[in-house]
Amino acid sequence: MTSQIPFAIDFHVHSDDSYDGHEPIELVLEHAADIGLDGVVITDHDEIDESIRAAEIAPEYGLVGIPGVEISTKHGHLLAIGVEERPDPGQPFMETVETVRELDGIAVVPHPFQRSRHGVRKRRIQDADAIETYNSMLFTGYRNRRARTFARRREYPEIGASDAHYLPNVGKAYTEILVEPDATNRTKAEIDGDDLVEAILEGRTQIRGKRTPVHKSTVQYTKGAVRKSTYLLTSRAPLLPTVPASMDRP
Repeated sequence: MTSQIPFAIDFHVHSDDSYDGHEPIELVLEHAADIGLDGVVITDHDEIDESIRAAEIAPEYGLVGIPGVEISTKHGHLLAIGVEERPDPGQPFMETVETVRELDGIAVVPHPFQRSRHGVRKRRIQDADAIETYNSMLFTGYRNRRARTFARRREYPEIGASDAHYLPNVGKAYTEILVEPDATNRTKAEIDGDDLVEAILEGRTQIRGKRTPVHKSTVQYTKGAVRKSTYLLTSRAPLLPTVPASMDRP
């Protein structure tokens, strides 16, 4: 019997292409390699260009390249993993799930049920490809436990991720994916992002890591809230430049 090959992937990481992200992709990739991850998926808010670039250069850092994006649907956030085109934001949740699949990606529900972070409500999740049942940025384990119970009752594959917006938080939680080698992909070096996505759909995942320390989560939430508030104020003032300007991108 051929042994399964484990891959450690953080599927939910933000770069400075997110309005609330801070680090360039090169630094994220270098850090991911340094801490022993096999890959990270850059999932910026409604932006995909840097994620595609990160997937392209990931092999230079000894990592598997997988593009992705965190889409703001009409009913909450959705991770589109393995896509090279951004689905339109603001569309109904289930319609966006179907769009992600049409783009040959998988639709993963991040931090479900947590409305303060645009988590999708339970009644809206009629279907998905996987559920983020461990998000390291939660203050307590309650929401993660709810997500895990929901996923297991409906037999959805589970993933864990850091939801990092700052470099030290990358890899605090991640998913270990067990890939079945075959005649084409027999070694770790021969396995690519498509193989990992297929393994997720088959439920061959294990969650690793721990919660980000509360004081670091607080800093991330607070800075994100300040940036959102500043944008709302400046975007409505006709004589002031919009701050941060990145939030004005289509």
